Amino acid sequence: MSSSVRDSGGSGAAGGRERAASQPDDLVYDPYLYSIQEDPFPVYDRLRREAPLYWNNELKFWAVSRHRDVVNTFKDAQKYSSAEGVVLDKSASGKDAHRSQSFLAMDPPRHGRMRGLVSRGFTPRRVAELEPRIREIASGYLDAAIGGETFDFIKDFSGRLPMDVICELMGVPVEDRVALRRWSDLLVHREPNMRDVPPAGIEAAFELAQYYMDLIAERRRSPQSDLVSALIELETDGEHLTDEELFGFILLMIVAGNETTTKLLGNAMYWGWKNPDEVAKPFAEPARVHDWVEETLRYDTSTHMLARVATETISLYDGVIEPGERVVMLIGSANRDADVFDHADTFDLDRRTTETVSFGFGRHFCLGASLARLEARVALEELVKRVRSYELDMAGSQRVHSGNVRGFAVLPTSVVAR
Repeated sequence: MSSSVRDSGGSGAAGGRERAASQPDDLVYDPYLYSIQEDPFPVYDRLRREAPLYWNNELKFWAVSRHRDVVNTFKDAQKYSSAEGVVLDKSASGKDAHRSQSFLAMDPPRHGRMRGLVSRGFTPRRVAELEPRIREIASGYLDAAIGGETFDFIKDFSGRLPMDVICELMGVPVEDRVALRRWSDLLVHREPNMRDVPPAGIEAAFELAQYYMDLIAERRRSPQSDLVSALIELETDGEHLTDEELFGFILLMIVAGNETTTKLLGNAMYWGWKNPDEVAKPFAEPARVHDWVEETLRYDTSTHMLARVATETISLYDGVIEPGERVVMLIGSANRDADVFDHADTFDLDRRTTETVSFGFGRHFCLGASLARLEARVALEELVKRVRSYELDMAGSQRVHSGNVRGFAVLPTSVVAR
C-alpha cells in the first residue's frame, strides 16, 4: 500500500500541505537506525525501485537513491546548495557549517576560492612523496599485529595508519595522536535513537579546536616543513587563509581523511573474506590490490550519504522539493544501481568501476581521494606481502554507528603468515 506523504512542518516552506510524492508505508530509510547501518542495501534496492524520491517525514529530508539523480545533485550547485553543511546533524548544519566542514559546506564562488587555495598546499606531488613513509608505517604496524594469534584489524592497523599519515602531513607530534584519534571517533559515534552530535562529541570538537588553534598559532610563530605551515604561507591576490579557514580544513582532513581510509580498509577485509574467490586474486597477484580497493569503494564505500539544501522549487518524479528542504544523496545506493553496474550486488574485482561516486563528483570531488586510495593500496599491498590468508571473527566484531559513515569499529582478525 502507498500513502501520500504529508509534511507536518518544521522544515522548509512546505509546512502542512499535501505532497505529490507517494511511497510504500512499510519503506523506511533513516540513516541513524542501527538496522540500516548494519545492512542498508535491501532498503536501497527498494528505494531505487519504489521511491527514487523518498521523503522522511520525521527528520524532514528527501533522499535520492539512483545513480543519475545522485550525480545530477552533485553537479547542480545552483539548485542544491552545500552552504548549510553536508550532514543531517542539526548541530553541524546551518550558516556556520563551514567552520567544521571547510569548503564542503560552501557554494561557488566561495567554494572555488577556498578549494583552490588549499589544493595548492595539498598537491599531488606532496601526496605521492608520502608513499615510502606510508609503506614504512604500514609495515611497522603489520609486523607487530600479525605476530600473535589474533589482532583487531581496526584498532591495531587500519585505525592507526591513516591518522599517522594525516598527522605527519600536519606536523602533529607522535605523542598526541592517540588523543586525536579518540576525539575524532567521538565526533562520528551515535548512540541508539540519537540523531545529532552527542555531548561527548561536542566536547571532543572543543578539544580538537583548542589543539589545532594552538598548532596554527605555533606554526605562525615558527614555520616547519609541514602542510599547516604551507597553508599559512599561501597567498592569492593578497589573500591568506584565516585561522578559522585553516582550522576548518585541518578538522576536515583529520576527521574525514582519517575515517574514509579506516573504514575503506575494514570494508575491504570484510568483503574480501565474504568473497574468497575474489580476494584470492590480489593474494596471488599483488598488482590486483588496486582492483580490490576500487571494487570495495563501489560495493560498500565509507561515506554512504551526503546532504544538500534546495535553493528553488524542484519537481522530481512525482514529488516537489521546496526551497530550504534538505536533500540527501545516497552514495552507497548509487554505487549499487543496476542501470549503471552489471550484477551490481556481486563483489567482482574484474568489473569496470569508473562510474563509482564514492568520492563525489565534479567540483565537489574529494580533494583527499588520491591520498585515501594511496593509503589503502599500500596498506593492502603490505598485507598480501606478509599473509597467505586470513579469517575474521564476526561474532566479536562491532560496527561504527554514524549517520553517514559505514564501517567497523572492531574487526578481530587471524592470519596465516607467508
